[in-house]
Amino acid sequence: MTTEQLLQYLLSGITIGSIYAITAIGYNIIYNATGIINFAQGEFLMIGAMTAISLSAFMPLPLAIVCAIVITALVGALIEIIFIRPMKKPSVLQMIIVTIGLSILLREAALHIWDEKVRALPFFTGSEVSSLSLFGAHVSPQVIWVLAISALMVVLLNLFFKYSLTGKSIRACSADRASAKLCGIPVQRMITLSFMLSAAIGAVGGCILSPITQTQYDCGTSLAIKGFATAVLGGLGNSTAAVTAGLLLGLLETFSIIVLPLAYKDAVSIALLLIILFVRPSGLFGNADTGRLKEF
Repeated sequence: MTTEQLLQYLLSGITIGSIYAITAIGYNIIYNATGIINFAQGEFLMIGAMTAISLSAFMPLPLAIVCAIVITALVGALIEIIFIRPMKKPSVLQMIIVTIGLSILLREAALHIWDEKVRALPFFTGSEVSSLSLFGAHVSPQVIWVLAISALMVVLLNLFFKYSLTGKSIRACSADRASAKLCGIPVQRMITLSFMLSAAIGAVGGCILSPITQTQYDCGTSLAIKGFATAVLGGLGNSTAAVTAGLLLGLLETFSIIVLPLAYKDAVSIALLLIILFVRPSGLFGNADTGRLKEF
């Protein structure tokens, strides 16, 4: 393998891993606030991208993306208010079933709204045929956007949860919901906000990915699986570790095609997920409590 090929694989793996990390962070935000796994997270990416594609026909692309993020965040809030909030002390199994059902419901709704056609947002800069040369490797301008926006999101989220009053309130709900309520924190509002934030993050990921991979009504399913594998690999609830885990998974998938047929690429993440669940349920960077799902 030449140096140019190695660099090409590295850039591809980092790009894919960044999207997995964004999806995993969406999982972690809801898990930290509620203790449940939202298996409809992949659909947030799909809804955000599809909405932006539809709106871009009537307004400038940046405005269409912003509106799509807001709409997707509202969808996340509605899901929490209508389907999650009415449930009183549900079991972990019930929540898993509910979120899987919501995933199917959102996917079928998207099929009726946008049909089966494959769509894509235009490249933010440049075009599909244009590329940048980096030490002999060819990089699409959209890849730069993916990496830059992903890094910016991780930094802003870290600052939000560490220094903002709202972010600290969400973290307090995660640590001890009863104590947070006694301290005057509106716990239910924080849970709704976590769903909105998770949905908005998913929408951003879907929009920046759409020009590269294109978008279809059922594309969220595979991203949800990869995002969950990344979240488990890093340790549920640990968004910083999700970045490392996402990059690791993206690189493993990319380099796996050297020794395995392309059709087996998706099996790498599933195999890794199963190994981690059996060997270290808490993830590579998690503690013992992370391996056990919380009660809602």
